[in-house]
Amino acid sequence: MIRQNRTGKKPESSNKWCSVDLHVHTPASSDYQQPEISYIEIIQRADQRGLDIVAITDHNTITGYRSMRDEIEQYELLEKLNRLLPEEKNRLYEYRRLFKKILVLPGIEFTATFGFHILGIFSPETPVRDIEYLLLDLKIPPNLLDEGSATVGATVDVLTAYQKIRNAGGIVIAAHANSSNGVAMRGFNFGGQTKIAYTQDEALNALEVTDLDAKNARSTATFFNGTKPEYPRRMHCIQGSDAHRLTADPLRKKNLGIGDRATDVLLPEISFNALKELFTSNDFSRTRPHRLEEEPAFDFIHASQEEGANIIQDFHESMSIRGGKLYAIIADICAFANTNGGTLYIGTGADPHKPPVGISDPEQSISLLEKEISKRISPALTCSLDIQETLSKKIIRIIIPRGDDPPYAVEDNKIYVRSEAETGLAVRDEIVGLVTRGKGHGHQPSISTETSSDKAIEAPENFEEGQPQTDELTPRTGVEVANVEERQGTRYFTMRDLRNGSMVKNVTQRSARRLWHYAINRYLELEKDFDPRTAYWNGDFGLMKRYQQGKTPTFDLVKRLPEGYRFFFGVTPNGVHGFWKSITEEDDLLSENA
Repeated sequence: MIRQNRTGKKPESSNKWCSVDLHVHTPASSDYQQPEISYIEIIQRADQRGLDIVAITDHNTITGYRSMRDEIEQYELLEKLNRLLPEEKNRLYEYRRLFKKILVLPGIEFTATFGFHILGIFSPETPVRDIEYLLLDLKIPPNLLDEGSATVGATVDVLTAYQKIRNAGGIVIAAHANSSNGVAMRGFNFGGQTKIAYTQDEALNALEVTDLDAKNARSTATFFNGTKPEYPRRMHCIQGSDAHRLTADPLRKKNLGIGDRATDVLLPEISFNALKELFTSNDFSRTRPHRLEEEPAFDFIHASQEEGANIIQDFHESMSIRGGKLYAIIADICAFANTNGGTLYIGTGADPHKPPVGISDPEQSISLLEKEISKRISPALTCSLDIQETLSKKIIRIIIPRGDDPPYAVEDNKIYVRSEAETGLAVRDEIVGLVTRGKGHGHQPSISTETSSDKAIEAPENFEEGQPQTDELTPRTGVEVANVEERQGTRYFTMRDLRNGSMVKNVTQRSARRLWHYAINRYLELEKDFDPRTAYWNGDFGLMKRYQQGKTPTFDLVKRLPEGYRFFFGVTPNGVHGFWKSITEEDDLLSENA
């Protein structure tokens, strides 16, 4: 039996960039464009493209992978009987050469209800019969089990498919999520909460996208980086060729060949287990579009700086005890654990144009940080700390999970939360919400129950419609003063968090953290004397002020109502949609032309 590199070939260093194409078809798919191609030619092409891992993912069948394994086993049997013909011997030796270099994984591209496509990738140790049983469990008709057709009639729903593939030991990937037959397919109108679940479900490991190398702020990977209010779970994003032919079609460029849209992944070894560990981790720096050898090295820290501080990441130039810098790091860790999780970079600021300071003794600093996290944060929180390098400077990276036992506190009684790029002490209602989450919701993303089920927020370029949102009156980030009452000479404010719709009561000017304090002061000014002529209007939607918070443009907005006005403060671009988007974009144009 040919032994694949299943336990992993150890690179010289602890991690190595490997090229993978996890979406490759064979003639076992009924829509394969070159049915005369042999299985060995497919693996040879993967070798020519420099791939380290390839997954055979035919439509609703494992026939292609099974046929390849049957061919190899037949040659091995003939070899034992000393009956191999010269041509067969050469073919067997070629398979052995290829399988020493490339890890070939069995997989399926399953068609769920509504025609959505889901990749299931399995260990080469998985028996083919187990995958066939899974296909039957997914309601593929027995008479179609070897057909390789993308249209197989009624099967199971998307979320059930995710769960069954995961339970069978597979890696679950939403195929071409931002394109046709993806889980957010354009023009398919169904409930918004369902669309959220299809891209946020805990059983889903990654999204396959077609624009992984896009640099703009509206790429699919940016859209699913955890900063969008409706999509708080950050998703691993990869790309695959979806090759239905050996090489790209010269006449129809969209018909890619093997390895034409590959992904680089950073692995400690080339193995299924290492690949699965990557997709179940919170480390999002280990995936990138495939790069050629001559291309400059990818610096993910610099890329993170270009994004700036936000709800899932922040930067600290130093961790000195003096000046409270170490405590600020501990507070951020607590806040990320209580919110959506996140990443901290220690030794560099957020400005990508400013050289990093670096950490002189990172090993010792990590030991100190681990000790401080263990000593000062309760309950126990497991973070991942490692040493990275940018511009020849050593940087400490801390990956903080979204905690499953909130609220987390610093020194037993200081509970911090993250609000956009700000860390602040939680107030009573937020603490109640954290306690409720800890008791009943565990690790699930915090999706607002106030979200309208049938509307769509502004999607990224190439991400085809289907994202739910709130009603058009309300931005999706920032805050609103929802109510004011006075008790014994003190004003108490109810703040509406526009990101998740939660209401926080009994906020005073003294207890309010920075954005709330700003919003309260502005609200009191506007309540007393608001002149609508000071706003830039487009119908009933108004822009009162545009300003910068770090690298992030921020807006104060107003909505005209029959009975008055609603004011929204500290709205970031992630919360701008619909008419709000049009008015802020018009303001950009006016500023440029001024």
